[in-house]
Amino acid sequence: MTPFIQAVMNANEEIFTALQNFDTTWLEKSEVGAGGDVSSRLDLFAEEIFVKHLGTFGMIESEESGLIGEGQEQIIIDPIDGSSNALSQFPYFGSSVALINADGVLESAVVCNLANGDLFIKEAGKEAVQGKLFSQEFRPLREMPGSEIGLFEKAYANGALVEKLHQEKMKFRAPGAVALSLAYAHSVAFVLFVGPFRIYDFAAGLALCEGLEVVVDEDYVIVSKNKNIVEKIVGLIQSVNLEE
Repeated sequence: MTPFIQAVMNANEEIFTALQNFDTTWLEKSEVGAGGDVSSRLDLFAEEIFVKHLGTFGMIESEESGLIGEGQEQIIIDPIDGSSNALSQFPYFGSSVALINADGVLESAVVCNLANGDLFIKEAGKEAVQGKLFSQEFRPLREMPGSEIGLFEKAYANGALVEKLHQEKMKFRAPGAVALSLAYAHSVAFVLFVGPFRIYDFAAGLALCEGLEVVVDEDYVIVSKNKNIVEKIVGLIQSVNLEE
């Protein structure tokens, strides 16, 4: 592992360890962050740890505080992906980190599930791998050919499309952590996001989807290992738009 990826792992391990003794002051809300959501003390706590570990590698662009530090390389982070889940103790939340070099090329992407320690890593020129925090053992991302469910982020805001998927008997869950859902894209039937595109949600997550069918539109993102599923969802979205 590169020094940068090891530093990201160290940051995630520190946050994971801290979360084992949940601090109720983390529930307090602060102010609207750079990503448009209201930051909690947990978000800012995690951000502080990432800045401590990654600040020497370049300028950080965080969903919470915006630009931090300086440098030619850019580090895009979402310190807590799915912070509402974390604050509710619902075990589907994590972190997302992407390193962009001075030429604008993604060098490294790391997404971590801080609820169970799952770790997903992609380095430029190498295949994505999966492992666990506190371990140096990694394997290629797991694929499940018979996946029975997809993941639909922002489903609550897209009722008409939910009904279309139901009519087509396309089962899904809406767990509420975009980068983390993209990290699991190899093992589920599809990942669907409909809503405003924010770089914090996608910089690292999409890098982990290399080799899958990916459609990125200004209004939605679809990822699947099955091209037919992607085409079907595109058609359903278009039919909803026509009806509106």
